[in-house]
Amino acid sequence: MWTNKLSLFIFGVFLLPLGVHSQAWSPTKSVELIVPAGTGGGADQMARFLQGVITKHKLMPQPLVVINKGGGAGAEGFLDLKGSRPDGHKIIITLSSLFTTPLATGVPFNWKDLTPVSMLALDEFVLWVNAEAPYKNVADITKALKQADDGKFKMGGTGSKQEDQIITVAIDKFTGKKMTYIPFKGGGDVAVQLVGKHIDLTVNNPNEAVSHWKGNTLRPLCVFDSAVMPYPKKITATQSWKDIPTCKSQGLDVEYLMLRGIFMAPKATQAQVDYFIDVFKKVRALPEWQDFMETGAFKDTFLVGQAFQDWLLKAEVEHFRLMREANFLAK
Repeated sequence: MWTNKLSLFIFGVFLLPLGVHSQAWSPTKSVELIVPAGTGGGADQMARFLQGVITKHKLMPQPLVVINKGGGAGAEGFLDLKGSRPDGHKIIITLSSLFTTPLATGVPFNWKDLTPVSMLALDEFVLWVNAEAPYKNVADITKALKQADDGKFKMGGTGSKQEDQIITVAIDKFTGKKMTYIPFKGGGDVAVQLVGKHIDLTVNNPNEAVSHWKGNTLRPLCVFDSAVMPYPKKITATQSWKDIPTCKSQGLDVEYLMLRGIFMAPKATQAQVDYFIDVFKKVRALPEWQDFMETGAFKDTFLVGQAFQDWLLKAEVEHFRLMREANFLAK
């Protein structure tokens, strides 16, 4: 599976000659922050965190308003922004449905229709089971999957033919057995369904399930990354994010990371893009951001400009391959 290998993008500081001024821009009315997903999921949680700290620290002169537009696997939000005026008053926080939704649905949208602003972070995926389930590690669950009839185990995930189901198909290929995939509107719903034992497994992002892990109702088995998460602070009485082994180290050779990025409307000006880059740089300097990264076990990676464009181009190619192999491409 796909492994992201990224380095931090380092900003240069340039001094303008005296008498030369950049074309400054700032919003003159409320800015909409679109979430192309349901409430309670990872993108929604990050959007509302951003709204909170930006408001608290007065990082923008106008309100930032979060609006969920998750219809059509996020197509509602993407198409809304695609058709918006480039006035700088509407942005979107993306997940990897930026790539998967148009491939799966045929909706007339591509990430190149929008204006990239920045990658804020990469989100991990963790394999979760109910804390009362008998599976203590990857070997336990993969053995059970291999011995079960097709369809017996239920995997819950956010949406269809998106990130969660891509990972599900990869696990199916590894075990040689097919799980029943059950889609829900958001990652919060998925976690609740696992707590209630209505499903058997999930691959929720860390921040979608962390509260249930703290409450000892869910158990993490592995992380779908090439390295363990670098956060040693205890989440439960005995475990931290760093204590969760990689899936690959336990024999399940599947890796996947998800984008958390910001885009603007088509033909947004460089001054508008620079404004929001500056806002998010200020957010990243806050202690609240570091706490949010650690609590949600994010891969704290910030990219802008050509570095972000290059990453997006590679991610687009890789998602086409993954979607084709999973037979998820629109006919």
